[in-house]
Amino acid sequence: MENIRIHYSRVKKTKHLIMNRRDSIRSLFLGSMAGGLALEGCVSEPEAAIEQKLWEYQYGRTPEEQAYDEKLLGQQFFENNEINKIRRLANLILPPNEEGNIEEAKVPEFIEFMAKDFPSIQTKMRGGLMWIDSHSNKKYGADFLNCKEDQQHEILDQIAFNDPNTTEQKQEVQFFSLLRNLVMTGYFTSEAGIKEIGYVGNQPNVWDGVPEDVLKAHGMSYDESWMPKFVDQSKRNDLAQWDNDGNLIS
Repeated sequence: MENIRIHYSRVKKTKHLIMNRRDSIRSLFLGSMAGGLALEGCVSEPEAAIEQKLWEYQYGRTPEEQAYDEKLLGQQFFENNEINKIRRLANLILPPNEEGNIEEAKVPEFIEFMAKDFPSIQTKMRGGLMWIDSHSNKKYGADFLNCKEDQQHEILDQIAFNDPNTTEQKQEVQFFSLLRNLVMTGYFTSEAGIKEIGYVGNQPNVWDGVPEDVLKAHGMSYDESWMPKFVDQSKRNDLAQWDNDGNLIS
């Protein structure tokens, strides 16, 4: 996977990835409030929109699973402004290139679904988005979405990596780690992401025997009389036939 364009990766740093620890970052002061907002933020979608979404997921779902999907798809957890922040953050983590982009892979929609499917992440996600705006307003006098790109990077540089000197990471660092995992999972399990990494899955191939150079290197060779029986790909779907003495016929 060459030229992968992951910013804020755990393993590869760019010019935007230097951890800035000069400023003391406040903890997520609204984290405890987010849980109370979780249910209040859920609104129903029009029935037609739900049916359209369900149509996309008709892949061997049981009736119980379909009913569960319908329930989740009929709700909205994140508000529009939060979705816009998630979209922007996702594009900063994984900038678009010729292979694909966050929108094509529907990463924001994936994160919205996961927040409803796993309520345990709702507080951390909503609290983290609140922290992003609170910190950007304090530092630059503007909400995160209204900050310049270099300012946005500077904010993320402060929360992109764990502090190696402690096992208790700050809540904003935990939030970004969760968000990054969701972005990467959402993208690289999408059609665009799978194509980008070149994953083809389990596909049948043609076995035409051990390569000749390998056989020679080990001083071995095939019995020529057996080659048409074992390595004839036109017969690979045929059942083997044996005589009464256990010899292969065809």
